[in-house]
Amino acid sequence: MTITRRTMRCAAALGLLTLVLGALPAEAELMKASVRLKWLAQAQFAGFYVGVAKGYYKDAGIDLTINPGGPNLVAENLVAGGSDQFAQAGGTESLFASRDKGLPVVGLAVLHQRTPFGFVVKGDSPIKKFEDVRGHTASAWFTGAQFVLYGMLTARGVPQSEVTILPQQVSMTPFIKGDVDMAAVTYYNEALVLKEQGVTDVRLFVPEDYGITIPRDVLITSEKIVAEQPALVQAFLTATFKGWQEALRHPAEAIDIVLQAAPGLERPHQEAMLAEIGKLMVAGKASTEGMGVVDPQALTFVNGFLTEAKVIKAPVDLAKAVDTSFWAKVPLADKKL
Repeated sequence: MTITRRTMRCAAALGLLTLVLGALPAEAELMKASVRLKWLAQAQFAGFYVGVAKGYYKDAGIDLTINPGGPNLVAENLVAGGSDQFAQAGGTESLFASRDKGLPVVGLAVLHQRTPFGFVVKGDSPIKKFEDVRGHTASAWFTGAQFVLYGMLTARGVPQSEVTILPQQVSMTPFIKGDVDMAAVTYYNEALVLKEQGVTDVRLFVPEDYGITIPRDVLITSEKIVAEQPALVQAFLTATFKGWQEALRHPAEAIDIVLQAAPGLERPHQEAMLAEIGKLMVAGKASTEGMGVVDPQALTFVNGFLTEAKVIKAPVDLAKAVDTSFWAKVPLADKKL
């Protein structure tokens, strides 16, 4: 067998190519992370589902798992315990209450810029004024909404012991049947459910009418993740706001994606929900400073309100409870519609 110079040159070139390719870095391994929802899959969380479907999290280097919540799950507890790295949790009131209990959770951004719910009674209810709830039953989600209820009771001089307060379930059936006298309703879900079921003669008590504004649906993580994986935190926020921007700009496609995750949901209801969520996300300062903005004045109000209402023992250290540095690094173009 004769080896020609051409054969030797080809072999040398092939060897060099193999050496070069072998020296190239392998594709970066994705960082695994999970986000815990505060409730079941629905359009309230469209940004995450769109972000996964569009590949925004993978582009940011994250292999993200979306874990649903529910009436018996507290997102703050799961993040504090390390079961999930992130959560769309309760409101600022829930965050502060968690900090008051010593849970090492940190707020990163606020999605709903005002209180997105109120408390409803039927039109023929003897509860004409909010303080008339004495001696009656009231339900609230124990994912943070209960603290707003406690605060409203205190503001009207009604001891909690004089009201039977129940954890609110997924269905509005207990309220519709009359098993509960007062129930919490979000403007983007339960209020729509009541209307769809023909329950339109109702009386609504809105926290803002009592001087209470509680920004809600806080994106949270743990102190441990902030300290040990800051790159993961930054990547998560950047991808999340890209997902929300896409969801609100193209709501029909966003609903398609949500329904793939939860096929049993009704499309008209989810469309109405996403429209209301969009209003909450761009309210107030978010219209100019971008989605997720944290209003220091609002935090100060909530801190004082919860302290006065004895929901927390003392004002929390806002510098430790909230870290907006990651949100600030997300490009403004990705946080605005």
